[in-house]
Amino acid sequence: MSSMLRQVVSRAKSGTLLRAGEGTLAHRIRNRLASGWSYVSCPGNEPLRDLTVGDTVDRAAEGFGHREALVSCFEGIRKTYGEVKEEADRLAAGLLRLGLQRGDRLAMWGPNCYHWYLTQFAAAKAGLVFVTINPVFRPEELEYCLNKVGVRALVCPPALRTQEYYKFVCEVAPELPNSPPGSLQSTTAPDLRHVITLGDQQLPGTVRLTDVLDSATSTDVAAVHDLAKRIQFDEPCNIQFTSGTTGRAKAATLSHHNIVNNSYFVGKRFCADQTWHRALLSVPMFHCFGCVAANQLFMQHGGTIVLAAPVWDKTLTLDTIESEHATLIYGTPTMFIDLSSCPDLAQRDLHTLELGVSGGAPLPVKVMQEVMQRIGMKNALMMYGMTETSPNTFQSFPEDDLETRVGSIGFPQDHLEAKVVDTAGTVVPRGTPGELMLRGYANFLGYWGDEEATRQIFTADRWLKTGDLATMDERGYGRIIGRKKDMVIRGGENIFPKEVEDLLTTHPAVLEAYVIGVPDERLGEELCAFIRLKPGQIADAEDLRAHCQQHVAAFKTPRYWRFRDDFPRTTTGKVQKFKLSEFV
Repeated sequence: MSSMLRQVVSRAKSGTLLRAGEGTLAHRIRNRLASGWSYVSCPGNEPLRDLTVGDTVDRAAEGFGHREALVSCFEGIRKTYGEVKEEADRLAAGLLRLGLQRGDRLAMWGPNCYHWYLTQFAAAKAGLVFVTINPVFRPEELEYCLNKVGVRALVCPPALRTQEYYKFVCEVAPELPNSPPGSLQSTTAPDLRHVITLGDQQLPGTVRLTDVLDSATSTDVAAVHDLAKRIQFDEPCNIQFTSGTTGRAKAATLSHHNIVNNSYFVGKRFCADQTWHRALLSVPMFHCFGCVAANQLFMQHGGTIVLAAPVWDKTLTLDTIESEHATLIYGTPTMFIDLSSCPDLAQRDLHTLELGVSGGAPLPVKVMQEVMQRIGMKNALMMYGMTETSPNTFQSFPEDDLETRVGSIGFPQDHLEAKVVDTAGTVVPRGTPGELMLRGYANFLGYWGDEEATRQIFTADRWLKTGDLATMDERGYGRIIGRKKDMVIRGGENIFPKEVEDLLTTHPAVLEAYVIGVPDERLGEELCAFIRLKPGQIADAEDLRAHCQQHVAAFKTPRYWRFRDDFPRTTTGKVQKFKLSEFV
């Protein structure tokens, strides 16, 4: 065991890894809601950072270059910050050598791995806009994402388990196998030119990422260094797909400024700058939670990202906590529940695990208490946010009690304003429910190619409408009590029911389909579909489940099915979806 690792283990045993940040109590007292209104401004103790994502990679190499940046246990990879910078520079140079230009969109479609992590930072250094695509998307969903933002280059593995990435790309762009690498001309994905694959396999029409990395010359790398001086921190850096009111995924566009500052201040709030955390990343990197609140956060604060598996595996996660002496674990509530239910927990040595960071869905305080007790985790905190806010906007402090850390969404992040308003947009008294709105540097640039949707989410004075119903107490702490949006959060995955409803109505036997979320102890929510069949048609749950699985990711397929001849409706004929839960 290295001397640095022994230090981490020793500090974990003494319980000193998580402590109150300097001045946080006084800072909170200054921001109490003296006016009695549900409004709070958190100016912050430090100024905002005027850096690009590429700048943070360079600074990390300078500040802690010999420290481990990422450990991928399933790949057998260990990389220091110095090595990550060197490879990010070379990969950025190789991408530009392919012919990609500043501002082009490069998409990553695959599970967690070292090259996912590396490509995130290389794209930023090359001035490209990094597009993250859900690794379980099916061909129809992939095609939509590629065309929505005009993806020029796509990075993906050949296959993983049942997800045949290369085969699916060929379904979207059948011209690929017969195209020279870099010269794809597809009628269905007209902007796509390059398909870059992970691993050693050479597939027709593609180039391997390792070959792109190795192609860079010293001159190419020097050009990347020169380009870095011209990239502005307000430029688009990342596009993430998030569901919206239309039921189709919208392309939320984040700037370097959004990502760098949000990750920095999130880390400051739980004191990631005061210790060397070994953070086991269980959540997917394609989520803002993973690529911003973990990868980018520790790029600035110097901790180590640890990967147990490409996708969630509770047994490998426990193995890795033990072998790598993890001090922190990122997870959704479902993941924490899964860990606490493992039958061999009593035989596990998890004494180094100090902190659990949860997001994506609410988790009852009682459940988290039980989870912490079973796992032996000393502290836990919830984060609140949305992709459109980079993502984190509320977070508790280390010295808060468990009820506050888990039962509330915490206090607004530094440099942000928050308010709760009624339907007329008027700020309500503290403790009164209303819609939560946010303003500040974290608000995204907008939805790519969708000015109307962008206008709808912002007020004229640049407040972002979250669509969440909340209350704010006398300290400025928030609590989410519901959602204006008809969105379901299943195990941390956002699902918009209209997308599933639209798909179900394409089945030849279905006349009407309505989808709602119903409570689930492990996943938080599950989908329940209410179906009205066409007269004389026959279909059962298995038929419709198979129909869904052919076209969308598995997590969007309803678990429960109810067949009805009528639905509760308003006098104008609209279905009252809130009443459907009575029939579950």
